[in-house]
Amino acid sequence: MQFEVNGRLAYAYTGGKPFDATLPTVMFVHGAQHDHSVWILQSRYLAHHGYGVLAVDLPGHGRSAGPALASVGELADWVAAAQDAAGVKQAAIAGHSMGSLIALECAARHPDRVAKIALLAIAYPMKVSADLLAATRDSEPLAQDMVNIWSHSGYAQYPNCPGPGFWVIGENLRLMQRQKPGVMHVDFLACNAYSGGEEAAARLRCPAMMLLAKRDQMTPLRAARDFAKSLKGAQTTVIDGSGHNMMAEKPDEVLDALVGFLK
Repeated sequence: MQFEVNGRLAYAYTGGKPFDATLPTVMFVHGAQHDHSVWILQSRYLAHHGYGVLAVDLPGHGRSAGPALASVGELADWVAAAQDAAGVKQAAIAGHSMGSLIALECAARHPDRVAKIALLAIAYPMKVSADLLAATRDSEPLAQDMVNIWSHSGYAQYPNCPGPGFWVIGENLRLMQRQKPGVMHVDFLACNAYSGGEEAAARLRCPAMMLLAKRDQMTPLRAARDFAKSLKGAQTTVIDGSGHNMMAEKPDEVLDALVGFLK
């Protein structure tokens, strides 16, 4: 679905069904150097089981016009503006990695617009190593290789992938390669600079779920568990056998957690 947000063209995948704003809405927010397609399996299921689905491409990503926005706060406001543009009064928001920070900040800034938040692969602070930040600026292919290796568990690195016909490692690399030049550095700078997590957690009024991966090297489990103390009452689920890219490595487990939380 194409629509206009803040005067620029934006795209949201609606799960293979026309979007209906009268249904309970779930917005999916991807992470750095990604787009809506990371949510294909989960968003498609929900769209065929009673939900209106908006898996957005953030500005400058995928099919949405640029430029990429430089801060988590700006991206959170953009998500609220996307709700307005789609005619949605309130939505549950599921965010992965950078998208989890966006979901958290959006819920804090726009409490009446957010019914629930699912924070997948969250860590706070979400600091990025100096070497990786430099690579996103100076050598995107190197940075993409670094992220791709660190985003998957050891099992996914083998030639035999869990899903017949799928090559999780190759698919994630191609997804990163198709993003616009320069977006990766903007995204990782935004993650590294975000300092509003504790304040946002204190202002949170809606139910929250943290969905974490036991083998996550990008946003390690220990970093999320420390932050969980700030999210009082948040439900926490840990998926075993998965790295950072949990939607591809453990799609059924992610879907089951989301469905249970949304109900």
